[in-house]
Amino acid sequence: MNLTRPSLAVVRLALRLGYGLRRFLPKQTSTTFGRRGSPGKTIDRIYVINLDRAPDRWSRIKSELGRIVDKFGNDLLGITERHSAVDARSFVLDSTEDADVDPFYTLADQLFVEPQPLTLPTRFELAAPIRMSRAEIAVARSHMEIWRRIALGAEAHALVLEDDVWFHPNFGRYIDEAWKELTTKSGDGEIDILYVSYMEATHGAPKHLLSRHVFVPERGLWYLSGYVLSRQGARKLLDLLPCRGPVDLWINHQFSKLNVFATRRAIVRQRRDLFSTNSYSILPALSTIGAINSEGAALFHARPPRLPVFAFGPANSGQSSLAMALSMLGYRCCSDLEQLPPYELRRLRDGSADRVFGAYVNVGRLETMVEDLRRSYPEAKFIVTAAPGDQAAQIVRDILARLAGADVIVLDTGNINAWRVLCEHLRCVPPLCPFPTLEDLGQRPVMETSRQSIHSRRRAASKWDRSPWIVEPDHGAWTGIRTLPLPPEEDRSWSDAGDGVQNLDLRDWAARSDTFTSNLALFRPSNVEHDRLNGAKIHIRREDLGVRQYSAGALTSHTDFLFGRFEATFRASDVPGVITGFFLHRNSPHQEIDIEILGCRPDRLLINVFYNPGGQGDKFDFGYRGCPSHIDLGFDASKGMHRYAIEWSPGEIRWFVDDLLVHRRDLWDPTPIPHLPMKLHFNAWPSRASRFAGRLSNRRLPATAEVQAVRTYAFDSSISEPEAQGLSGMDQPARGGASA
Repeated sequence: MNLTRPSLAVVRLALRLGYGLRRFLPKQTSTTFGRRGSPGKTIDRIYVINLDRAPDRWSRIKSELGRIVDKFGNDLLGITERHSAVDARSFVLDSTEDADVDPFYTLADQLFVEPQPLTLPTRFELAAPIRMSRAEIAVARSHMEIWRRIALGAEAHALVLEDDVWFHPNFGRYIDEAWKELTTKSGDGEIDILYVSYMEATHGAPKHLLSRHVFVPERGLWYLSGYVLSRQGARKLLDLLPCRGPVDLWINHQFSKLNVFATRRAIVRQRRDLFSTNSYSILPALSTIGAINSEGAALFHARPPRLPVFAFGPANSGQSSLAMALSMLGYRCCSDLEQLPPYELRRLRDGSADRVFGAYVNVGRLETMVEDLRRSYPEAKFIVTAAPGDQAAQIVRDILARLAGADVIVLDTGNINAWRVLCEHLRCVPPLCPFPTLEDLGQRPVMETSRQSIHSRRRAASKWDRSPWIVEPDHGAWTGIRTLPLPPEEDRSWSDAGDGVQNLDLRDWAARSDTFTSNLALFRPSNVEHDRLNGAKIHIRREDLGVRQYSAGALTSHTDFLFGRFEATFRASDVPGVITGFFLHRNSPHQEIDIEILGCRPDRLLINVFYNPGGQGDKFDFGYRGCPSHIDLGFDASKGMHRYAIEWSPGEIRWFVDDLLVHRRDLWDPTPIPHLPMKLHFNAWPSRASRFAGRLSNRRLPATAEVQAVRTYAFDSSISEPEAQGLSGMDQPARGGASA
């Protein structure tokens, strides 16, 4: 992906969302501020919102508060109380609507506070519900708890701070001057909220000036990291609940019902040398309308230690759930196999650090090697999964007896505290999602394959994501894991999941009207030209649409598919910079299986897979390159119609061109197989990544791609006792590319 320089709007949004660059902060010098006997009594009490698991932030802000003193020499720390923040990681399930929080809001709510004049969202996009993230809900509840304390307390005014702030060197003087002017103009009893920390909306907050140091905002103030709240203001806020959307967004919608003021400048600021612990539910919606273009790679940085994890347990004791949980923690986890492939088994026996995997769950051959594993890896972590029943209990006791003296826990994956028990054992932080619940796969038979390693032919490939769920190409002898059962390759069974007709029926598809980061265009339904006999033409045009200077076309299936065969007969565009795509895709977690043809090289096929762990709704969307490979087609895909197909089954993915198998990927070659439902897509669009797709040639626009037919077939998983066949010499030379 080739990213452009961020616009001012993106920089402001990034600052609001806590993505600021690291920088040295000015040393806070002692300053004074007014208390009793000086111009107005500004602050009676200070509440600092701080997570129990972030004591370093509490120490840092205590140091800040201790340096600010009044004219009598009393520091702010003397009137400060720490408020234990609501921790999103303590949520067992996603929040539902209650008297305090309605977890759904809309893009229209966002655009009320931060207008995007160049965007053209549809009515559907404006009204579509957006679910708050757990972190956003936790932040809102933390503020509400403090509002209740203030509403029931004796203090007239309190300063509420989040724990990632620092004070302007002249904080004391500025707040005294602002408070004096404010009480003179409006009266002490008419103040509900005074913002002292905020970021204005991109084009400025609509406001009118009250005095030299104070203004009255109508809306458009982001952050809720520092504000003075009166007792009556706290009561008003509580009466206005439930909070719909992130609390700093929702409170802007209440300004007309409150007496809200702000200092002319932010005199409490958010630190930029700390990363925000929040997660922002609005980002995907802003990306689809083109409001933000500078999303970088969201790679997984929290890597687990190199020490291996070994897990055993009786049948149906949650081994597959544990394997997924370890993947969600960043482990590359091999699970539910009768034995390891020889490549990995040799390295494991040798105690080599050059292993493919970091965790091994329910691998049959390893059960006979427990004592050897303990000797080879004295610091390894062992886990035994529990299951109900006397026989299972005896199996657990036998395993524990063999692990006597090892670092071992017994884990009930169905227990409400499963994340806590597991993460305390592994000394890591649990993710913000429920512990996974999967049906146990059991120990699957593994077959060896003598086919040539695809990885060795990718060595000169372009970059892949540095993801825990991609095996690096450095493991040159690694060829993935082929598991059984699979249908025989010459007799694979697929049942027609569509109507079997040759033409494309748009009743099964939706024409898109959105975009994404690396797309130079906005998708528009008018760019999809369809007739029942010849299918659809997708046009790419030069067209000024505000946030984009081009328009393009895309189709998405109404149906979600889990495994199957997916065929499309199409002609690709040959315009440099334009990508023609036929693929399966989902978000949360991001999984994808691609066929793409680049306009600069219509004689090659790009295939790609994106894998992230988790279940429906889990926000694992790391990486933006995937693990691409190029396949030489032997013809120009822009000169005529050809049939392209993806066969996706639980154990492998295969790609076909005109019924010829051109590529296959087995389990962990180099990713797990996507395991969640995905929608089917066909599109053509101009890419920002000119090094990847070629520089867009405006003089050759409008460009066109044509799709004549799409067929979908469901995988028939009822076949048993399969006869596996090897693949010899079918993979074409693979050269890597970077996903756009």
